[in-house]
Amino acid sequence: MVIGFVTEYFTSNAYAPVQRLADACVMGPAPNIIQGLALGYNSCIIPILCIAGTIGYAFKYAGMYGIALSALGMLGSLPVALTIDGYGPISDNAGGVAEMSGLPSHIRDCTDALDAAGNTTAAVGKGFAIGSACLVGLALFGAFITRVGQTSVDILQPVQFCGLLVGAMLPYAFSAMTMKAVGDAAQQMMEYIKDDYKAGQEKIAAGGKYDPDYDGCIKISTESSLRMMIAPGALVIGSPLLAGFLLGPDAVAGLLAGAIVSGVQVAISASNTGGAWDNAKKYIEAKRSKHRGELKDNNIDIAAFREDAARHPEGPGEDAHLQQIFEWVKADDEMRELHVAAVVGDTVGDPLKDTSGPAINILIKLSAITSLVFGNYIKDNNLVTLLADKGDSGAKKAPEVKEGGSELF
Repeated sequence: MVIGFVTEYFTSNAYAPVQRLADACVMGPAPNIIQGLALGYNSCIIPILCIAGTIGYAFKYAGMYGIALSALGMLGSLPVALTIDGYGPISDNAGGVAEMSGLPSHIRDCTDALDAAGNTTAAVGKGFAIGSACLVGLALFGAFITRVGQTSVDILQPVQFCGLLVGAMLPYAFSAMTMKAVGDAAQQMMEYIKDDYKAGQEKIAAGGKYDPDYDGCIKISTESSLRMMIAPGALVIGSPLLAGFLLGPDAVAGLLAGAIVSGVQVAISASNTGGAWDNAKKYIEAKRSKHRGELKDNNIDIAAFREDAARHPEGPGEDAHLQQIFEWVKADDEMRELHVAAVVGDTVGDPLKDTSGPAINILIKLSAITSLVFGNYIKDNNLVTLLADKGDSGAKKAPEVKEGGSELF
């Protein structure tokens, strides 16, 4: 519940953090990006303290069984989490349908408000998933330690500490792969759309009809989502296996611990930052729509007034009517610049909140499960053990001395 309330506070445009994020857009996209990253990092503090308190209390009074119960407790809210997680895409797509259908602008205003609420509920659902992933990963980690016959992980040992460092790096490498995949696919799609649009304009100029090729965009997105996820999947499954076969279960134990500890922070900050950027854009769009509505109510044609202002590059002078026109045009331009800065933040935030952040859950759980499944094999067939056994078998045996003083070799 605390994770849900904190997530709502940091991602809903009804509260100060997102409103400050929208205000940062006054100075352009860069302050918006800086403030958004800071917001995501700050949003990690209370959820991490809650998870740490839960783990400490559960482990003190019930050991690893208590950790497992805690994980089941969070997973028990899964139906609610799935419900609120699905609400966001439904309202978002409703807005898309309204826009493509040419419905009145006030319909889009309603769907935007619903979409803003959906962004918050989606972030709350991701917070539940991340918290449960941490507890489930810890339970699986304990099962792996038991399977390989250990009782603790000593980070003062070089192998375990190196594994810890590598494991803490994995969420960053995984996030980089998934974000690059989104960026590359988006760039490929934009180039395709530009070429298709250019060909369509040529067709229109020749007297034909232009029908945008939506299927081509869908094909690019689908193929990219399948092809570009091979490397991140191989990283998740291959990392614990490679570490185990080369350096043994000690390295795997450190790697799992590092991935869990680092991954939770990355996932929470990415999800909340992306949700806050999206809702900051919605907040500015609502203000812009309200501003345009006021102009319309007063029968003010801002496009015509912008043309009037362009015909007077020297400024309004003493003309009161021109001064009013310049003020309206300036206010509309400022709202447009605010929206541009907010769109930049939302574009950066989409791969964070929709791809990298949620996928960290898979990194934590799947690497732990892979290590657990191959635990016994890693224990008996790693390179360190094989070299040690080879050294023992090839060592020269100590001589045995009989009572008479003769030696047997």
